[in-house]
Amino acid sequence: MIVDIENTTTSKVSKKLRKLREDGGVVALTRVLTLVILTSKDNAEPAIAAANRASREHPCRIIVLASGRAADETRLNAQIRVGGDAGASEVIVLEASGELTEQNEAMVSALLLPDAPIVAWWADELPENVSSTPIGKIAHRRITDSAMDPRPLEALQRISAHYAEGDTDLAWTRLTHWRIHLASILDTLDPADLTSVTVEAAADLPSAALLAAWLQQALQIPVSLVSTVAPAESELPLTLTAVTFHRAEGDVSLSRPRGEEIAELRSADGLVQGVPLPVRTLEVCLAEELRRLDSDEVFGEVLTRALPVTDLTGASPAA
Repeated sequence: MIVDIENTTTSKVSKKLRKLREDGGVVALTRVLTLVILTSKDNAEPAIAAANRASREHPCRIIVLASGRAADETRLNAQIRVGGDAGASEVIVLEASGELTEQNEAMVSALLLPDAPIVAWWADELPENVSSTPIGKIAHRRITDSAMDPRPLEALQRISAHYAEGDTDLAWTRLTHWRIHLASILDTLDPADLTSVTVEAAADLPSAALLAAWLQQALQIPVSLVSTVAPAESELPLTLTAVTFHRAEGDVSLSRPRGEEIAELRSADGLVQGVPLPVRTLEVCLAEELRRLDSDEVFGEVLTRALPVTDLTGASPAA
């Protein structure tokens, strides 16, 4: 069910939602949290689709602040989605224009679930300091996606400079399976034999920068970033391509051609083994982040200690 409410207020939206419940149009489910999505109007639907799928694992109330143009008439249009149109959640879309494009806690306070954690997700361009924004201050967890920013590496460095407990970025979440496989490989190698590491990835990829920082912090050896530029006509997602551990006895590498679900683990003697390593979707990454409401200490250390001293000159052709 989809209910549109034009030129309204959040108080009226809250009353309408309660009425839908009283009329029996909404099945009562246990909501474990409130997910606030901050996005542009153009990117709202992809973010909602990902949140709907993630909500099947984490039933929640989804509040979407979809900002329009500040130059337009000041106006708030709302849409309530329940039932089959909202996954295992309730979706409230607030499309704001004019003076209301300034996102603040007053926009969502009347719609928050009582006594439930608040998770805020910036689905596209990031503010300077997410934890100091009005929504960031009331959120228990703050999820960003530096890859969606027009300048992803600069966005990642801003997150690093202003990091606060509870912050996380989907560029790190996309590395989960890579880190698991690379840790397994390192368990079979003698750290003293390693001379350097090369990380190959699409240009300007925040995940590659974080992986290089993580490896450099863990191994204390030089880690180089090499950019691979995708064809302009390619519709495949920009991803990591390969990680190579250099040794005098021979290199060991884990490589995944773009778009493939099986990676190749190549040993020093030339033996090649297939390893499942699919590209992680947005909803999978979001669902993983919603599983935990505590701070990710490893991410915090990599972001604040390792990343600032990691050489990112190979991460971008412009550099």
